Amino acid sequence: MRVIVAPDSFGETLTAVEAAESISAGWRRGRPEDDVVTAPQSDGGPGFVDVLATAGGDLRTARVPGPLTAGVDAAWLLDSDTAYIESAEAVGLGLLGGPPTRDSALAAHSRGVGELIAVALEAGVKTIVVGLGGSCCTDGGRGLVEALGGLEAATAATAGIALVAATDVEHALLGEHGAAAVFGPQKGADPDAVSVLEARNARWAEQLESATGKRVSDLPGAGAAGGIGAALFALGAQRRSGADVVADRTGQAALLASADLVITGEGKFDHQSLRGKLVTTLASAGAAHGVPTLVFAGQVTLDAADFASTSIVATKSVTEFAGSVERAMEEASACLEGLAEHTAREWNIWRGARR
Repeated sequence: MRVIVAPDSFGETLTAVEAAESISAGWRRGRPEDDVVTAPQSDGGPGFVDVLATAGGDLRTARVPGPLTAGVDAAWLLDSDTAYIESAEAVGLGLLGGPPTRDSALAAHSRGVGELIAVALEAGVKTIVVGLGGSCCTDGGRGLVEALGGLEAATAATAGIALVAATDVEHALLGEHGAAAVFGPQKGADPDAVSVLEARNARWAEQLESATGKRVSDLPGAGAAGGIGAALFALGAQRRSGADVVADRTGQAALLASADLVITGEGKFDHQSLRGKLVTTLASAGAAHGVPTLVFAGQVTLDAADFASTSIVATKSVTEFAGSVERAMEEASACLEGLAEHTAREWNIWRGARR
């Protein structure tokens, strides 16, 4: 059996590359006769640049502002005349130095992403692809624009540049399904802080519309990475699926066409996973080739009925295997590897069953 191991990152515990290596190692021990191919993926969030770099290019580092006060060394990828930037490298949740809080939710900004764009422009690129996801900010991309000198200067600086907002998140900037309401609580915002962030972004959206004549706040993906999507759209960016960007660069279609099973995964498999995130996007791509998908996740909160219309045949929880959330996070690699080995050994018994 040919198995393609193509996970996303597992939150802050494992990068997509690390997760793929752990799953592959465990599966090979459980079923040494299988042909296992490691192909880490990303939907534009954490690990985007790392995954793209597996296909070549010049991986570079720039010192930029982090999400609060300290500077960070952010990786970006230069390939010919295209720059690939990952928002999480400058404003990722893992850069807070601890759990997100109400204060960090209100203070975090996207200036570092703007400075990465500036670095890419200095390199003379013609295309800039910005992966969106995993951020700790909800500033609507205001910091990004300010880092480029304001709306007028940012528009001039990116004129003639093909900007791409790479995200599979479909949320708009504002409203009950917007950046603050949906993602704010995950970033430490309590209800009052969510209201503050929503009001800030509403005022910012008015400025963007007034300056550009574009109602970008309503566009799908405008709420990605705390609203950085909205700022990029105001600068003329086109939205593209982050998973598709990675799929094209890593030759995913050819891999799926040759596969008997796809194994993917992420930190938490929940209802947001069904809204265009990598796991279900990959499952759909596999279904086009008649290939079933197995999902490993740190936590699984969905029942089989929730994904019955997909090609996902089963889900496996690392937390359940580990016995506790604490162990699943502290020994993430070993637990994921052990789960993969256990699942591989039992594959012939329960394959095809929906759990």
